[in-house]
Amino acid sequence: MKEPEYKVEVDGVTESGWSELLDGFADANIYQTWSYGAIRWGRRNLSHLVLKRENEVVGAAQLRIIRPANLRIGIGYLRWGPLCQPRGKDLDPEVVRALAAALRNEYGRKRALYLEILPNAFSGSSRAEAFQSAFSEYQGNNHLDSQKYRTLVLDLEPALEELRKKLDKKWRNQLNAAERNNLTVIEGEGMMEYHSFCELYGQMWERKKFKTTVSIEQFGRIQESLPENQRMRVLICEHEGKPVAGLVCSAIGDSAIYLLGATNSDGMKSKGAYLLHWTLIRWLKETGIRYYDLGGIDPEANPGVYHFKRGFSGVDMSHISPLATCDNRMSLALVKASQVLRAGWRRFRPRLGHA
Repeated sequence: MKEPEYKVEVDGVTESGWSELLDGFADANIYQTWSYGAIRWGRRNLSHLVLKRENEVVGAAQLRIIRPANLRIGIGYLRWGPLCQPRGKDLDPEVVRALAAALRNEYGRKRALYLEILPNAFSGSSRAEAFQSAFSEYQGNNHLDSQKYRTLVLDLEPALEELRKKLDKKWRNQLNAAERNNLTVIEGEGMMEYHSFCELYGQMWERKKFKTTVSIEQFGRIQESLPENQRMRVLICEHEGKPVAGLVCSAIGDSAIYLLGATNSDGMKSKGAYLLHWTLIRWLKETGIRYYDLGGIDPEANPGVYHFKRGFSGVDMSHISPLATCDNRMSLALVKASQVLRAGWRRFRPRLGHA
């Protein structure tokens, strides 16, 4: 039997072409959109690899390239990729192997980069097994990103009534209370809804004064840049015409990701967040989304958020460890140096905060 022929194309796709390409993948996500990469990392720092089999696109990856002063050393960083499952098809382990080889050849060998991949694959799944097998030649005890993504994932295949029955009893009671509080939910993908969310977020920050690495302004620029069919879904809960709670969610491919949430003091009293998420779940089912990723959990550092998300009765899951490869000693030395600097900053930051 003749082996399938693969063709690799690098940096030959346009922004609109990349967006159309993403629409064809079940495992597409916001972190692999051109808009996210260009605004988060800078357009000039992006690279796009497309894998074709018999002239059909079967895989793709958007990477961030960090190369100091155009030297022949640097880092290639791939978040929540590569994409390798076209819509309506099962994951093909052969395609994953071809992608692993193509990525290593282009970025590890030709460009002499330290290549780190954070795959969108949950431990214990058949997808994780396919990735770990295909990337078995990758190694890495020097990961840039040492924390694995942990979240709760809700399977949306059951009927809406069944999903409601599976909710934690206290969570369901809060939802029942919210539905009796004469709340109104406004939904959309426009900037008007997003600006309303930002106001709520500002009110929440003023109340809690929490530390965060999230930039709602940056997400706003991403929202403006995204193609209409890939924009984030924004839900605003109002009480007597005034916004009291909001959430932002991305639904690309077969999964949705809860990205941002905000509640003011009136929203806390009226239980607006419960109604927002339940309204979103209904919309996701109508849209044909299969899974709802609740956006990361940390039971120790943020027990309140964990308790709220646990009420959905989703499955506690974690991504597999990062996959890394490097054939260039100088690029590896660059990574090790950055780790030393990061560790030093983590030790120094508490003292700075105390001072």
